[in-house]
Amino acid sequence: MRDDSARDEFFIGWQAEGPPRTMRFVRARVLWWIALALGVAVLAAISQRPFASSNFEFGAVRTFEGVLEHVPFPVLVVDRPAADPAGPSTSRWLLTVFGKRGAEPHTRPFDGARVRLKGSLIHRDDAVMVELLPETLAVLEERSARADDASAATPITLRGEIVDSKCFLGVMKPGNLKTHRACAARCISGGVPPVLLVRDESGRATYFLLVGPAGEAVNERVLPYVAEPIEVTGSVSTRGDLRILRADPEAFRRL
Repeated sequence: MRDDSARDEFFIGWQAEGPPRTMRFVRARVLWWIALALGVAVLAAISQRPFASSNFEFGAVRTFEGVLEHVPFPVLVVDRPAADPAGPSTSRWLLTVFGKRGAEPHTRPFDGARVRLKGSLIHRDDAVMVELLPETLAVLEERSARADDASAATPITLRGEIVDSKCFLGVMKPGNLKTHRACAARCISGGVPPVLLVRDESGRATYFLLVGPAGEAVNERVLPYVAEPIEVTGSVSTRGDLRILRADPEAFRRL
């Protein structure tokens, strides 16, 4: 009978070192699994979408001046630089306050007035919001002429996702999709303006402030559709650079 005792190894668990061939085998397998794990991690990282260029200037307080309007959500109408004569002469910046609440209770008494206020910018692409400090609102002129820059309403059907404007524009990242649904629902129910997010084939985003057929707030009525792909038929118009979509939530269609 052949004697294999010279080449067979016996592993004893309480020994400080294992048999040489067994340890070489274990080390090779451990290094292989580490390399595989690192490769999977790298592939997962490079396959992720980068965060959008949204920004919340938390803690950075600025001073702003403009005309305060409700459409039906509060906006600050500010003059735009005259760099593009063919473009709108004003910009409309949505207003909000700290937390998951809309600014309407604080700004309603100032509707139509030219005001000065302090707050922090929230912005993404061409959309801007200001988280204002309500106690800083000050009237500069009781009634200021409203900019007559509203376009005619055009019938339209759009496909997109309802998001809360505050989180999506920069307070949270990514601020949309089903992982953000509960937060978005709380913000919208608290008065934060709902926005229909629409992307074209290249992924470029367009934002529409979502209101009812008569221009009324529809926050509570759109809650069942938040963070879901939907089709909305209504009419779109612009005031300055703000796109407003009037549509009846009863006619929303899930995709």
